[in-house]
Amino acid sequence: MGKIHLIATSAFGIEAVVGRELEKLGYSDQYVENGKVTFSGDESAICKTNLWLRTADRVLLKMGEFKALSFDELFEQTKALPWEQWIPEDGEFPVDGKSVDSKLFSISDCQAIVKKAIVERLKQKYKCEWFKETGPRYRVEVSLLKDMATLTIDTSGSGLHKRGYRKLVGGAPLKETMACALIQISRWRHDRTLFDPFCGSGTIPIEAAMIGLDIAPGLNREFDAEKWPNIPKALWLDARKEARGMIKVDRELKIQGTDISEDAISLARYHAKMAGVDKYIHIQRMPMSEISSKNKYGFIICNPPYGERLGEIKEIEKLYKEMGTVFGSLDTWSHYILSSHPEFEKLFGRKANKKRKLYNGRILCNYYQFYGPPPPKNSRIE
Repeated sequence: MGKIHLIATSAFGIEAVVGRELEKLGYSDQYVENGKVTFSGDESAICKTNLWLRTADRVLLKMGEFKALSFDELFEQTKALPWEQWIPEDGEFPVDGKSVDSKLFSISDCQAIVKKAIVERLKQKYKCEWFKETGPRYRVEVSLLKDMATLTIDTSGSGLHKRGYRKLVGGAPLKETMACALIQISRWRHDRTLFDPFCGSGTIPIEAAMIGLDIAPGLNREFDAEKWPNIPKALWLDARKEARGMIKVDRELKIQGTDISEDAISLARYHAKMAGVDKYIHIQRMPMSEISSKNKYGFIICNPPYGERLGEIKEIEKLYKEMGTVFGSLDTWSHYILSSHPEFEKLFGRKANKKRKLYNGRILCNYYQFYGPPPPKNSRIE
């Protein structure tokens, strides 16, 4: 089939992280925009990126992009796209939609028109009047932004944050994709200590262990495109075989997660076991005020409580002040903290070396980065 165009979607603020991941996978022909990275590859790219992307939300097959100021334009230009190259006669193709700052603002009307246009195109190919849609799923999306329509097919199915290990959910969990973004922005490496004193259900330590062991995040789940007949099964089998062969089971990691909640710790241990990394992470119940380490250098990466509910803010502000004191005792460590509080630095008692705006779900946050000194060159890193 030759070159195809794909889109890796992401949360706002981590597009560049997704871009770096794609480049590492060999996809340097890319274009970064708000919430997405467009790149090129062949059919194997669908397999490889779904298996390996840690911070992207989904991988979409880009069918076309054009300006649409009327429903007629939307219909005709959608119909002109080669849908039959991907959707078989029995394919299920539901249509989702979204519209921002566009003349065509009725999402339901846009969905209906795109669906009709695809049906008309497929009628010409398959010489039939009605489609059963009992086969593999090809979820189509029409996205309108400032009158530009982008038509895609979702290759992932469930969002890529669903790795398969988190069967139980605690309160306000951090998405796996965002946890990975926090780790990757910090530039943590597998030979350095990592500590999360607010580990909750274990997402940051587990994702760090998967990074440290080179475990592909999508290895133990399925994707919609695995059932597509025009992607040879051998491509998926080869991609999974290669991914399994890259796992570094003998690697030693120094990752620790603590939390004050016994229920959270139970969840974290369960999820670590489900992910196959429980032997590489030390998880225990401990108040944040008691954290310490014998290691001189390391990384604290955490997502402390935000206090979004009424009445919690004073308690949270007290916690942030206490964090400043406790983390300050680890003054040769680097600290990376995600918070939505606008006065976090003042409460913490230090100005961050760098801040990065990120959205944790719908909550606008800052990722505060406090750099510790680098370990001496040629010295043993503890």
